[in-house]
Amino acid sequence: MSGRIPVAGPSITDREVAFVLEAVRHGWYDQANAFQERFEQAMAKHVGLPYAVSLPSCTSALHLALLALRVGPGDEVIVPDLTWIGSAAPITYVGATPVFCDVDPVTLCLTPQAVEACVTPRTRAVISVDLYGAMPDYAALRALLWPKGIALIEDAAEAIGSTRDGVPAGGWGDLSVFSFHGSKTVTTGEGGMLLLRDPSLHATVLTLREHGRVPGGRLFWNEQVGFKYRMNGISAALGLAQLGRLGELVALRRQLWTWYRARLEPHGLAVNPEPPGLFNSVWMVTTLLPDLPKETMIRWLIAEGIDSRPVFYPLSALPAFEAWPSAQQARQRNRVAAQVSAGGINLPTAPVLSEAQVDRVCARLLTGLSTLRRKAA
Repeated sequence: MSGRIPVAGPSITDREVAFVLEAVRHGWYDQANAFQERFEQAMAKHVGLPYAVSLPSCTSALHLALLALRVGPGDEVIVPDLTWIGSAAPITYVGATPVFCDVDPVTLCLTPQAVEACVTPRTRAVISVDLYGAMPDYAALRALLWPKGIALIEDAAEAIGSTRDGVPAGGWGDLSVFSFHGSKTVTTGEGGMLLLRDPSLHATVLTLREHGRVPGGRLFWNEQVGFKYRMNGISAALGLAQLGRLGELVALRRQLWTWYRARLEPHGLAVNPEPPGLFNSVWMVTTLLPDLPKETMIRWLIAEGIDSRPVFYPLSALPAFEAWPSAQQARQRNRVAAQVSAGGINLPTAPVLSEAQVDRVCARLLTGLSTLRRKAA
């Protein structure tokens, strides 16, 4: 690694190399799906849901989840305003309307109160995002949604290894999705996973994933138009190796979080609160800068050889959604999402970083705050 401090990336050991080499050498012919099946079984066991389907991305997992639930035109799906567009874009793929909901100022996740204010007779599902490793009060969300017949989709893309009230991330939803992008705690290079409780939904997803061909059915006989949404065996082998190191990978990120807390909180900069009931796997160490635009600090850190990321912009503020009536309403309503986004940045959380590198990040961040505030005065 060069002298530049990266914001994200994987931890790769000889274990991952060995698994990938095995897949390259032997993952063909009658073993063509062996690593995908092993990865799916391991994820299902970890999360505690009976069915897991490996996919090329978390976005494709959300797409299939909505299709399996038969969400479509005329339906509404509630999604946090503060998240990556991949959490909301699949809603538009199926012709439904995304309803952008405000978030809690501590966890940056949905609250039952905010969700309830967005529910209408057209609400079919809620996509709840476990942002940066935090998780909302899922027991309260279930109590709100299930009596109304509204499906809960848990977007655990950023939270593998987190728990809420002892339940692993991904274990709360009717359906749950994960991302294995190269920046995530567990990576396949690029990939995703959909986990389900219902066997009929599972069967629907397997058919949709295979260009509409029923698994085990007549060869090249397509019952409907579906999608090419399969994970390859080499990626699955990498993910399986990483999942076996999950405890270690989470510990590396929480060590970084501990170092940041010790250096920044005495100066009034909080990072990733961990309220009662939450164990946070800390996908990204996040802090909120008082009275300083995030882009200003990001440029300062770049000049210092340090990469960082902006906390997500509210979806309702993006050009992609600005003309949607639901986005226009959200811009008037979602004060927390707007405030958090304005000054929020993700600090370097690559698991290969040393304590000395965290020292450097914190020193330059604090110097930047002082310098930039004086310039702005």
